[in-house]
Amino acid sequence: MELAHSLLLNEEVYNQLGEVQKAEFIFDWLRYLEKLLLATSRSDVKEKQKTLVEQLLSLLNSSPGPPTRKLLAKNLGILYSIGDTFSVYETIDKCNDLIRSKDDSPSYLPTKLAAVVCLGSLYKKLGRILANTFTDTVGNILKAMKSAESQGRYEIMLSLQNVLKGLGAAATPCHRDIYKAARSCLTDRSMAVRCAAAKCLLELQNEASFMWTTDLDSVATLCFKSFEGSNYDVRISVSKLLGTVLAKAIISKHPGAATSRQNVRRVSLEEVLELLGTGFLRGSSGFLRVSGDMLKGTSSVSRDVRVGVTQAYVVFVSTLGGAWLERNFATFLSHVLSLVSQSHPKVTQTQIDAVCGRRCVSFILRATIGSLGEKAQVAAAKDICQAVWKLKKVVDVAASQHMLICALQELGNLIHSLGTTAAPLLQDSSTGILDSVISVIVHPSVSVQLAAAWCLHCIAVALPSYLTPLLDRCLERLTVLKSSPEAVTGFSFAVAALLGAVKHCPLGIPHGKGKIIMTLAEDLLCSAAQNSRLSAQRTQAGWLLIAALMTLGSAVVSHHLARVLLLWKCVFPVSPKDLETEKSRGDSFTWQVTLEGRAGALCAVKSFVSHCDDLLTEEVIQRLLPPLPCAVDLLTQLSSILKTYGSPLKTPTLVYRQRLYELLILLPPETYKGNLSAILKELAADLTAPDIQVAASTFLLPPLCHRDDLLLLSPLLQETDHRFIEEQLLLCNGIACGSLEYDPYSIYEKDVEGNSVPKPLPPTLSLISSAVKLFGVLCAHVGEAQRLLILEQLLDSIKHTKGARQQVVQLHVVSSVSSFLKYVAGSKRNLGPEEIRRPVLALVMGALESPSPLLRCAAAEAWARLTQVVDDGTFTAALAQVSFDKLKSARDVVTRTGHSLALGSLHRYLGGISSSQHLNSCVGILCALSQDSTSPDVQTWALHALSLIIDSAGPLYHMHVEPTLSLIMMLLLNVPPTHAEVHQSLGRCLNALITTLGPELQGNSTSVSTFRTSCLLGCAVMQDNPDCLVQAQAISCLQQLHMFAPRHVNLSSLVSCLCEILLDNSVLVNLCSPYLLLRRAVLACLRQLVQREAAEVSEHAVMLAKDSREELTPDANIREVGLEGALLTLLDKETDQRLCHDIKETLNHMLTSMAVDKLSFWLKLCKDVLAASADFTTVTCVDTMQEEEGDKGDDASVLTTRNDDRSHPFTNPRWPTRVFAAECVCRIINQCENAHSAHFDIALAQEMKKKDSRNDFLVLHLADLIRMAFMAATDHSDQLRLSGLETLLVVIRRFATIPEPEFPGHVILEQYQANVGAALRPAFTSETPPDVTAKACQVCSAWIASGVVSDLNDLRRVHQLLVSSLTKIQAGKEALSHLYNESASTMEILAVLKAWAEVYIIAVERHKNHRQPLKTTTCSEESVRNGSHSSDGLRDLVHTDLATLSRLWLAALQDFALLTLPSEFASQLPVEGGAFYTAETSENAKLHYYNSWALILHATALWLTSTGFVVADPDEGASNLSRPVTPTSMCQGSSSGAAVKSPEDVYTDRFHLILGISVEFLCSLRSDATMESITACLHALQALLDVPWPRSKIGSDQDLGIELLNVLHRVILTRESPSIQLASLEVVRQIICAAQEHVKEKRRSAEVDDGAAEKETLPEFGEGKDTGGLVPGKSLVFATLELCVCILVRQLPELNPKLTGSPGVKATKPQMLSEDGSKLVSAALVILSELPAVCSPEGSISILPTILYLTIGVLRETAVRLPGCQLSPTVAASLQALKGILSSPMARAEKSHAAWTDLLRSALTTILDCWDPVDGTHQELDEISLLTAITVFILSSSPEVTTIPCLQKRCIEKFKVTLETKDPMVQIKIYQLLLSIFQYPNPAVSYPYIYSLVSSIVEKLQEIDKRKPEDTTEFQVFQEGVKVLEALVTVAEEQHRAQLVACLLPILISFLLDENALGSATSIMRNLHDFALQNLMHIGPQYSSVFKSVMASSPALKTRLEAAIKGNQESVKVRIPTSKHTKHPGKNSSIQLKTNFL
Repeated sequence: MELAHSLLLNEEVYNQLGEVQKAEFIFDWLRYLEKLLLATSRSDVKEKQKTLVEQLLSLLNSSPGPPTRKLLAKNLGILYSIGDTFSVYETIDKCNDLIRSKDDSPSYLPTKLAAVVCLGSLYKKLGRILANTFTDTVGNILKAMKSAESQGRYEIMLSLQNVLKGLGAAATPCHRDIYKAARSCLTDRSMAVRCAAAKCLLELQNEASFMWTTDLDSVATLCFKSFEGSNYDVRISVSKLLGTVLAKAIISKHPGAATSRQNVRRVSLEEVLELLGTGFLRGSSGFLRVSGDMLKGTSSVSRDVRVGVTQAYVVFVSTLGGAWLERNFATFLSHVLSLVSQSHPKVTQTQIDAVCGRRCVSFILRATIGSLGEKAQVAAAKDICQAVWKLKKVVDVAASQHMLICALQELGNLIHSLGTTAAPLLQDSSTGILDSVISVIVHPSVSVQLAAAWCLHCIAVALPSYLTPLLDRCLERLTVLKSSPEAVTGFSFAVAALLGAVKHCPLGIPHGKGKIIMTLAEDLLCSAAQNSRLSAQRTQAGWLLIAALMTLGSAVVSHHLARVLLLWKCVFPVSPKDLETEKSRGDSFTWQVTLEGRAGALCAVKSFVSHCDDLLTEEVIQRLLPPLPCAVDLLTQLSSILKTYGSPLKTPTLVYRQRLYELLILLPPETYKGNLSAILKELAADLTAPDIQVAASTFLLPPLCHRDDLLLLSPLLQETDHRFIEEQLLLCNGIACGSLEYDPYSIYEKDVEGNSVPKPLPPTLSLISSAVKLFGVLCAHVGEAQRLLILEQLLDSIKHTKGARQQVVQLHVVSSVSSFLKYVAGSKRNLGPEEIRRPVLALVMGALESPSPLLRCAAAEAWARLTQVVDDGTFTAALAQVSFDKLKSARDVVTRTGHSLALGSLHRYLGGISSSQHLNSCVGILCALSQDSTSPDVQTWALHALSLIIDSAGPLYHMHVEPTLSLIMMLLLNVPPTHAEVHQSLGRCLNALITTLGPELQGNSTSVSTFRTSCLLGCAVMQDNPDCLVQAQAISCLQQLHMFAPRHVNLSSLVSCLCEILLDNSVLVNLCSPYLLLRRAVLACLRQLVQREAAEVSEHAVMLAKDSREELTPDANIREVGLEGALLTLLDKETDQRLCHDIKETLNHMLTSMAVDKLSFWLKLCKDVLAASADFTTVTCVDTMQEEEGDKGDDASVLTTRNDDRSHPFTNPRWPTRVFAAECVCRIINQCENAHSAHFDIALAQEMKKKDSRNDFLVLHLADLIRMAFMAATDHSDQLRLSGLETLLVVIRRFATIPEPEFPGHVILEQYQANVGAALRPAFTSETPPDVTAKACQVCSAWIASGVVSDLNDLRRVHQLLVSSLTKIQAGKEALSHLYNESASTMEILAVLKAWAEVYIIAVERHKNHRQPLKTTTCSEESVRNGSHSSDGLRDLVHTDLATLSRLWLAALQDFALLTLPSEFASQLPVEGGAFYTAETSENAKLHYYNSWALILHATALWLTSTGFVVADPDEGASNLSRPVTPTSMCQGSSSGAAVKSPEDVYTDRFHLILGISVEFLCSLRSDATMESITACLHALQALLDVPWPRSKIGSDQDLGIELLNVLHRVILTRESPSIQLASLEVVRQIICAAQEHVKEKRRSAEVDDGAAEKETLPEFGEGKDTGGLVPGKSLVFATLELCVCILVRQLPELNPKLTGSPGVKATKPQMLSEDGSKLVSAALVILSELPAVCSPEGSISILPTILYLTIGVLRETAVRLPGCQLSPTVAASLQALKGILSSPMARAEKSHAAWTDLLRSALTTILDCWDPVDGTHQELDEISLLTAITVFILSSSPEVTTIPCLQKRCIEKFKVTLETKDPMVQIKIYQLLLSIFQYPNPAVSYPYIYSLVSSIVEKLQEIDKRKPEDTTEFQVFQEGVKVLEALVTVAEEQHRAQLVACLLPILISFLLDENALGSATSIMRNLHDFALQNLMHIGPQYSSVFKSVMASSPALKTRLEAAIKGNQESVKVRIPTSKHTKHPGKNSSIQLKTNFL
């Protein structure tokens, strides 16, 4: 194919190809040529132009296919527009000749069509250049049209559209002719031609003013005619034409009177609406030609005209725009509503017509008002409300009811979409929305009552705060007006609708409402019989209330279940005998009421089963069952009752049947197995009843077909934007759309389609649909014999009917059998013996050849399910063979389509493997069928079946890929565009093929690249197809290709194609493409692209916007706001849930990958969205914020730009879009966290910004972040407020610690404190919902805790908000608002307490930290003052409320403790609930307690420790604790017992409360337990054990300690977080301390008591008593050891003897642990060293080996050599631990002394052994660490451990060896260690070391003199050495001292310099000189006699000393730079380099 890429056609290659390849080759060349021509220079084009034109024209004759001719024409146009135009006339003539040709053969047709297309393209491109030829051309084309067939007419219309586009006003002479031709085409029998004609006329009306002036009426009539018998595409095109023309008529500026012959009058809005109304009301029959039946009022407007006109209304309004609609809304509203008024009886003459008419009106209102901004919508709502008031006053009910319904439903929808932003609208008393809606509830028409109830439902969902007041109001009216039938019905509907709203309102309603409603319902049911005028209404109302009550879920229902079950039992007679007596007694009316009551009861039970499944225990099911047999008996009697009493009972019996079936579907069939056969008989009778005349296939079958197969059928079955009105067209005229009045019980159900009104079907249809479902279940559960019988009976019933009836029966029966097969397959049952297959097969076979395509689809599905259920290869093969035979022999479309789909379905359910032998035959047959060009239907179905086979065959299909691909390409290039459905199936095949090839498409082999090129070409053909669904297929194919072979998909062209579809502004309702499925495909594709290449996609989109031709005017200006902004705009307009989800996902992916790089851009987008709709008030409020002056101007500009919509990229975004923008801000902050650190460091950010201005960091945008959070947090919408507060919280948490570089000591957030306060304040007003207040509390506490504000007065503002909340909640659960469920007030109370807890914890921490540094550091006076002021200040702030808080905290913890009790203790819980929750709402409350208990626990623990468990407050005494706090009220609520509690008991209770909650939580950590909770819990335990009293409790109760240790061990095992493990270890340490204190205390008291007794007889305290045994599980020490070993072995696995002892694991190198690891190991070692003190002497002997092993093990494993001979943190810890162990009193205690000594010697040996390499390893150890360990042993243990000769010798040896090291740092350390040993007071220990080591030290020091030290470390070595010798002098005995001094002096003097040398010496040498001199000055006087004698004996020394002293005095006077002389040789250089840093 690469050969096709040249400017001229490569003819030699072309001629060698086969037919299909030729077509592909040409197409590829033309595609390439189009790009090439635009890129080639003009001169090059002109050079080759002649040849090119010849080549292109020669292609005209080679009968090109539709896509080829389109491209060919395009290229000709481009070629002439770039090159010379002189030969263009020849080309035009040539084309005209081709068109005139008389050859009518089909083979010549493509050439003619190509010529037509070429002419269109040339005129479009060249325009007025060709103006002189165009009249002939147009004449010629129009002449040709008279004889053309549909394809010709189609192309001619499109060609004329292009001619008109190119010529503009120059085409005026032909306007009339074109208009006439297009008129005839607009009512053409081919739908594609109608669409083309509509496009042509749409182009024409741009210039032809007569269309919207003089001929306006006829254009309208023509469009109405065109709607008749139209399809969806035609309706879209023609409505666009009609809407545009009418809009033009209103806004057009007419040409002056001089130019037009007569003065054309302006058309008024009223006339235009009148014109549209005529079409809606009378259809296309015109105004004058009123036929007879029209006068009689019998004929009705066909539905498609009405739907078409409805769409035209919407286009009309959207063309005029939102501003126009706002101005003229009142007129428009009254006109639209009048369409369903009684003045046009035809629209509403039957209920069916009325429902359809109302749907159309609702659609018009929804589509027009729905696109307005929020302010305009509020205004519209007021207008609608006015209309409702007016309509309510109309006396004639029938006249106004439908108008009222439409108005109320739209009002509901409007408020629903406005959400909480509608609050001001409802508070506005002048409008009185609530009053008007409630006043309509007592309207005499049931439909209006339901509409009003639904409107209330919408209001309640939108504004949850109105739910309870509305419910109360309706319940009150219902109680008061019990005697008015309208009121009973209306208000019961309203209550049911409001109860249905509860599940949409997370805050719920007060629990007590359930009881009120239940009582009222019972009352209504009991009083129903008292008054016959009301009995029907009261019965219905009673059961409706109960059924609606069930939707509140089991928490509410469980309390009323017994009463409901009792009512259920009473509503049916007890025995069959009673039923008989009933039958004989009643009359028509009583039966009506009875059936109504029983149907209601069935509905209530159904509601119970579906909403409270967790209450369906065995026991409840047993109580539900008894009435069922009787209900079924009544079912069997219904027909005879109906015969007796006639038609009034017809509907009640239908409803009763349907209700019973619905309930049975939900119950497991086992529960009513006794009645199965009776029910089945009734079902069979219902399905084949003689009186059902209407086939409701569109409701029954789609759920039984496969979703993908529905694509074959009319596009109406697919989802479209007009689904709401288009649905009516699926139905035959006798069937109504769904509507609320058909089933009032659906008013409380959740609607399937999101938020629109429920649309239950009429009873007849819903009965059939329930019967079909139930039949499927029951047929699978009856015995096989009966199953066979019933199936045969159904088969017969089809045979015995004729004509239309037969079709209906067949439809029902096939649906039932499909449902049965689906159920059997789904529940893995089996069909039964072979004879059952026969009737099923016969039924399905019949349906496969039914004329209804939907039935064929369902039958194909059933056919496949049958093979799946039978699961037998031979049976499958036989079925496949049947289809093969049929397909070979049959010639009719029906059989061929049915059986081809059957083959496809077979494969779908059996997969490729099991049917490989059929694969070849299937593919062969289907490929042959798909080429049957006489029947597009057969092609469509065959190709669809083929796509299923490709999908299911998988890899087996590889051998067929090539032929299939070339077939697809051939068809794509040749099937006419008018057969869009064939192209759609081709797209599905191509998609399946691409999936089958999968990643192989990346390959490079020739076959793969051919496949790939073909796939890409196929996609290109489909992209050019005019049909939207084909384009959608193309996009999903490209998406697949991009997934498998991304390098080969041209991203830029794909993105530009997607953007053009998405943002093409010219189409309907300001949305992008009118086809929902196409938009979904585009977004699904975009979403995939941005996951991988977001930046590229975004760039391509912007490039497209810059290069775009003028005709593409994107709706959101991509140039400014990028693709991201365009998607946000789209998100704001889209209503389809799935699309919105995809848009959000796409934006999220783009944000994740690009937000950090394009930070300003993203923040500006979010800010624009949030600011675009900020109310005027909030903006001015932002203005008053304390910002820098520079920002002020910015705010003013926000106000000015509001007036001009243009300058703002987003106009009035709705609240969900703003919520999304606020969420995006949080995501951006999170993204920046993982990026550069400068995002959160202002100094660094400013510096980097200076370096490169393109750098951009989040911290520089802090003002914007705060402002966005502020705008969101102060909005009208509650959801937005929550998002805004969340954003504020994130900002505070992320930026609180960043210092402000310009004002040291301050942080950057400080300047925004006013904004934060202003954002929080509104959340604490009384009308704010609790969830917003709860969130705001969280922000408050975060703000106070963040420490941003240090000044108390500033803090008070926010603190005051928390104080106000605290006052509000003090009264407990009773005080808070009764608008919401009690759990909502629990949430608020706990949020406040949690916030306070956080503040208190921080205050205590700051106070603590602040006290510590004051002791050590001396700060400057001012900082001390500020600091103490803030930390104590915060504490003082909290302190004032602490008494209240502590009480409430304890109460909350007690609640939490009660709620976490296991269910078996439920009986012990307090009946009325806890302090802050009620018993009934405990389940909901649990969640809120889980969210907040941890911080409250921590705070309570801190408070208790601060009081030291001593209550300081006199009124906090024991008596006062009896309020909600006392733990006594837990079990026996005796208040008398509470008063007597001693303080000790109170503390104990509190102590156990905290400990119990902590242990309960920590011992079984749920996977969702947050880190925050665990940490808080451990901190609480730490705080608790910080004070003596609780420690004494733990110390004295050993079991408790062990329990705690085991729990902590578990925490350490299950949580990897180092911070949690460290906190756990801290608690362990405290437990051990407590145990130590306890042991000490016992020993002390024992000594005091037994002071006189003998010491020997003292009992042993501590673990291990006098045996030394530790029992696992009973021993605190053992538990601690386990825990520490766990920590140590996890960090250092080598410590595990099993691991190191086993062969294969070598001793490893020592390792450095991570910082966290080191901390953990150190903490564990501290605990280990404390353990001996908890044991008795014998016990300590048992644990000592373990402790020593571990401690030395850590030393050995982590003794790494560090630079500068530092000790690693773990080594330091282990040395510290060693020291602790060695100095333990146990080592000295007489009972353990001997054993300890032995063990300690062994330990020392172990350390000494570390040096001796085991098999050559371990030479990496750090000697200093080991020597320090030895030193610790020498210094800390008793002398007998270290003085035994063998050990002492080895120790000395180690020191000796190490002294020889060359490393000066090592020497320094050794000298330091030796110094401490030499100074040891016991000579037995120190002398051997002195004797052995001094001589080598002296030698070392003498060496230094010779070596001329060169750096400071050697200087330090000298210093340390001298210190050792000096120490020796002091330690030495008198007689040896002289010798030592004599030794030391010469060394010191040798470093002295004379004055000459001093001048030239290095700094090091000078330092040495000074040091030596100082020491000499010091020693001289001390040992003067020795000093003198040495001086005397050595004159050289003496002179040297004198010279030095003299020189020193000189050098003080003169300082000479010394650096020059450092290199001098000779004597002087030996004394250099020592004096640095004097």
